[in-house]
Amino acid sequence: MSWLWLALGLLGLGALVYWQFIIAEGAYLGPRVVAWTYDRVAKRYDAIKHFVPSYENWFIATPLLQALAGVDRPLILDVATGTGRLPEALLREHFQGQIIGLDLSREMLHQARAKLRPYGQQTSLIRQDAGQLPFGDATFDAVTCLESLEFMPHPLDVLSEMLRVLAPGGVLFITNRTGSEARLLPGRVWRRSALQQALDEMSLEQIEVEPWQVHYELLMGRKRSFRE
Repeated sequence: MSWLWLALGLLGLGALVYWQFIIAEGAYLGPRVVAWTYDRVAKRYDAIKHFVPSYENWFIATPLLQALAGVDRPLILDVATGTGRLPEALLREHFQGQIIGLDLSREMLHQARAKLRPYGQQTSLIRQDAGQLPFGDATFDAVTCLESLEFMPHPLDVLSEMLRVLAPGGVLFITNRTGSEARLLPGRVWRRSALQQALDEMSLEQIEVEPWQVHYELLMGRKRSFRE
């Protein structure tokens, strides 16, 4: 019987490790652990995700550029930019503006820097915890965060920071995890109604929600101007 208990204990430990590092990507162990997990896979990340440029243009660049139509040379902050997925999608579509990509993983930023180098001076990359954005209030015309909030230790705090640096009338462009794996990330994902309510309380309006990719929904809205 002792061998059985040992086997069950090892199985449980293996399941816990798999959940923490594969499903949750270290989210329950702090931001530095999350960054460490991404450092380990940074060179293979794009290959693992199988990004298709034409799909990326359709799912990312097109809706964001449409939302920013009429803004002259918009300034965008991409939180958890990773290997520069969003900046690259925009720049492939001849985006005219500036993009700041922020991430805590040094190696992911290294990959992003190499990938975005052909686009010249339109992008800047910063290594920083998303929970403390180093920018003043109402700085950006758009703030984005794709497939990352569920791996933040305090995602509501990150959302609050993102809206703080978003200018009145600016666009928030984020994803929320859905599907079966979302149930394995308690406290990191929301029911749609709960997230919409939280964003409304944080001064977001005109909120639109739609299915996005496979395991996500896309939320887009504008920060209230508070004009009388």
